[in-house]
Parts: sequence; C-alpha cells; structure tokens
Amino acid sequence: MYLADRSAPAGAKTAADRRSGRATAVAPTVLALGTVSLVTDVSSEMVTAVLPLYLIAGLGLSPLGFGALDGVYNGVSALVQLTGGHLADRVRNHKLVAGIGYGLSALCKPLLLIAHSLGPISVVLALERTGKGLRTAPRDALISLSTPDALQGRAFGVHRAMDTTGALLGPLAAFLILGVAADGYDAVFGVSACVAALGVVVLMLFVPSGATAPRPRAAVTAPPAPARPHPVRLRDAANLLRLPRLRALALCAVLLGLTTVSDAFVYLLLQRRAGLDDQWFPLLPLGTAAVFLLLAVPAGALADRIGRRTVFLAGHALLLAAYALLLWAPDLRALPHLVLALHGMFYAATDGVLPAAVAATVPESLRATGLALVGTGQALARFGCSLAFGAAWTLWGTGPALAAAAAGLLGCAAVAGHVLRPTPPVPPGPPAPAPTDPARRP
Repeated sequence: MYLADRSAPAGAKTAADRRSGRATAVAPTVLALGTVSLVTDVSSEMVTAVLPLYLIAGLGLSPLGFGALDGVYNGVSALVQLTGGHLADRVRNHKLVAGIGYGLSALCKPLLLIAHSLGPISVVLALERTGKGLRTAPRDALISLSTPDALQGRAFGVHRAMDTTGALLGPLAAFLILGVAADGYDAVFGVSACVAALGVVVLMLFVPSGATAPRPRAAVTAPPAPARPHPVRLRDAANLLRLPRLRALALCAVLLGLTTVSDAFVYLLLQRRAGLDDQWFPLLPLGTAAVFLLLAVPAGALADRIGRRTVFLAGHALLLAAYALLLWAPDLRALPHLVLALHGMFYAATDGVLPAAVAATVPESLRATGLALVGTGQALARFGCSLAFGAAWTLWGTGPALAAAAAGLLGCAAVAGHVLRPTPPVPPGPPAPAPTDPARRP
C-alpha cells in the first residue's frame, strides 16, 4: 500500500488522455480555489504579521497572555475542522459550507478595529479561526472531487503553491502599510477586511457548487438512472476509521505530528544557532514559504508518479536533516539558508501530499469528513508537540529538547514507513468448480 494507492501505474494514459491533453491540466475549480486561498491568505497573513507586536507593544499584553491567545488562535481551527467536514458531506454542498467559513473570517477582520482589550480580541480571533476550520475540509474536498485520482498530488500542489503566494504577499503588504499609514494597525486591519471580502466574492462567482473529476467516455450513450443519495450520519463518519488505509494515514499523521516542532520554535532555534540579529527574524518565515512555493507543484507531481508514501516519508527525512543541522552543524554562513531550504522542502513534500493520499482512500460522499479526521488529528498532535517542546526547552534547554524531538521523529518515521509499506498482491486462488446442470442429473 502506498500512502495512497495510485489509480494507474506511472506513465500510463487512458484513451481519453491520448485523445486530449485536457486530462493532464489543472481543473478550473482548483485554480479558482487557489485564487480564493491566495487572496484570503494575503488578508490573514497581514493580520498575523502585526498581531504579536500590536498586542504586546500596542495594547500592553503580557507574553503569557499572548501565549494563551495564540493557543486559542491555532487550536479552535483544528477542533472545528470535523464539524465543517461532516456538515459539508451531510448537506452535500461543499461550496456552501466553505463559503460560510470564508465569510465568517471576512466579517471578523473589521471587528479588530473596535476590539481593544484581551477579551473582545480573543472572541474575534476565535470566530475567525472557526471560519478557517469550517472551510478547510470542504475546500480540500472540492479540490479532490474535481481532479482524477492519478493527479491528486499535482492538484493539491498547485493549490498549496497559490496559497503560499498569499502567505508571502501578506506580510509584505502589512510592512508597506505600516510604513506609510499614520494609524498603521487600523490601516492594516481595514485593508485586510477589504481583501478578505474580495476572496469571498471570487468564491461565489468562480467556484462551481458541484465538483466532478473528468471521466473517460463510456461506450453506452444512455446514462444510468441516478441513485438516491444515502443521508450522511455521524455513524458513517465514525465508521471511516474502519477503513484500513485511512486508519493507517490517520495514525501516521498523528505520530509524525507529535514530533514536528512548530515553525516558530524552528525560527527561534535558527536565530540563536546562527546568531542572527532581531531585525532579520521576521524574514525567516518568508524563506520557508519561498521554497515551499517553488517546490509544491513538482513535489505533488512526483508523488503522483512514484508514490505518495515515498515523497511523504522523504519530506520528514528532510525535516530530520534540518534538526540535525540545528544541533550538530559547524558554524556556517550558509546555515540559515540550508535550514530554511530543508524546512520549505519538508512542507512541499507533505502539506499537499497528505490530503491527496486521504482523498484517494475515502468515498466521495464522505470526502470532506475523511479529510477533516486526518487534518484534525495532525493539527492537535502538532499543538501537543508545541506544548511539550516548550516545556522541554524550559526544563532542559534548547539542545536536549531538540535532540529529543529529533529522536522521536526518527522513531515515528520508522513506524510510519512500516505501517504505510506497500501491500503485496494477493495471489489468485484455485478456480471454482463448474456448477452442475440440474437437468443432467440421473
């Protein structure tokens, strides 16, 4: 079993593919959703880039208060993913649920202009993350349902590349606005609200309500009578974990998430290890994002061709190499570039490949629910890793904490490689005896 079994061997083409090159192109739905994510990420990252400085320097929030707020900001989204995925499958309208999520996040942006204390800001950020949680699984389901199985990795790679473009442009836009606006923070929040509204408009106008992957033409001209859809129930969602391949994916996502140190800690460790000045710290995430942007599509296409298991595990090997450089590499001028390159390659090899793998194992009627199950498990595991790593840093110091994370990642990657190993084909059994004709019995 690959991370997700490919529907066709590498290099194989269907008759429809040979008649037309359209089967290898990215579906318009994927491009439209990528545009929505690009615009929305510009809006979100504008706020994220200035929020720590605004809360601590502008409103006088303590670091402990910011830590609690950051936990709310990231934890709510993971918990709401399950609700968004199940709701989208139940109402059979992924665009509607995704639109509610995008709309809720857009409505929260202007509220930051009137929230000036910890309580109201916490409520606004929790609602904004609720919107993100609602939209994530239905959006990924729309991507997978509009793409043939053999091209899932490439489609998710294209989407993640466009999404990352927004993550690059957002902080740059906030930097420029703060430099020219008299009331900088309010100007950032106001522009962010307008950009978020534009993303909702693009979703409503250009993303179709139904998504269907292109299929080869059938020899029979008359279409079969449509079957009445079975209503999606909570029991159906729970039964998804009975699927062996989905259960293996969820297990590996959780195990590897428990040993994946958060980006913020990686950047802090890199700053200390390389002795970088504070003025360069805000640019470190841009280095990871730039590499991710360049390699997301090639990594997704490679996963479709050689197997998603191989690319997914290779991505975690690259992350382990980044940990090793932070721990044991000599003082190198190129150390920041090497670590950021490995960090971006890790995301390119895993962030889009995992949902592509999940999409290939889940029935279409429960696609969003299956994606939400694995995504929520991974997000909660990474949140737990952040808490554990922060405690280990406080008690043991940076070196022992990172060494423990690296050892844990190596062990979990070995377990994941075993769980996701290819399943040998089942040999055919002996032919069944021919039935006896009752009319020829004596």
